[in-house]
Amino acid sequence: MSDEDFTLTAGDAEVTVRPGNGGRIGGLRVGGAELLRQGERFGCFPMVPWCGRIREGRFRDGADIRQMPLNSPPHAIHGTVRDGAWKVARRSADEAVLTYDLVAPWPYSGRVTQIVALTEDALTLSMAVETHGSSFPAQIGWHPWFNRNLGGEDVQVAFDPAWQEERGEDHLPTGNRVEPKPGPWDDCFGMPDGVSVALTWPGRLRLDVTSPQKWVVVYDEQDAAVCVEPQTGPPDGLNTLPRLVTPLEPLEATTTWRWTRL
Repeated sequence: MSDEDFTLTAGDAEVTVRPGNGGRIGGLRVGGAELLRQGERFGCFPMVPWCGRIREGRFRDGADIRQMPLNSPPHAIHGTVRDGAWKVARRSADEAVLTYDLVAPWPYSGRVTQIVALTEDALTLSMAVETHGSSFPAQIGWHPWFNRNLGGEDVQVAFDPAWQEERGEDHLPTGNRVEPKPGPWDDCFGMPDGVSVALTWPGRLRLDVTSPQKWVVVYDEQDAAVCVEPQTGPPDGLNTLPRLVTPLEPLEATTTWRWTRL
């Protein structure tokens, strides 16, 4: 199928899917209100095969040191699949399946599959990474840019993490866990019972971002948008908490955004 943009609908909810622009969600409209920041770099993009920053773009796989391009010097950030064109495996009025075959600069062969499923009150995103050969470390996550304002008061962010990863001057976790601190944030938090973050636009909408994953990055240092990023490990996780994709065990993750009108 073509990699041109298309729209899923369910009730008064609409999702724009952009396969040719990194397999990202280009927009989510509920009752005509656009929840995602618009633009080529925004919406919500999948972070694969790593999330956040890799320190100096290098990670170890056994005896080998792998070097990724420094697309956010001095680090490598947010994986490679957001820069490529995905293929549409199938789609219906309210669901789509996209695939992306991993290519250079990622040094391993594999496939990413993303499912986008819309209902009248929720959007569920699922991903799986499979290897075509040797095992390799990987991470999965999503990077949504939620509009800070929908025409009334600014969004309120509420969550109750078990800890915050202490952030060094290089924006990477130091390895220490600290008590959660008030924002503004560009920080990773641990939620061992699963990610649960509530975004409330007073008088308009509440959006609950949930995931079985245990890590979430919250970024709210920009005026236009707030990011809530469920992921399978912390930034620099290919070095500090590697998860192996093997021929028998793919790496899988899911997140659901459920909305309630206020």
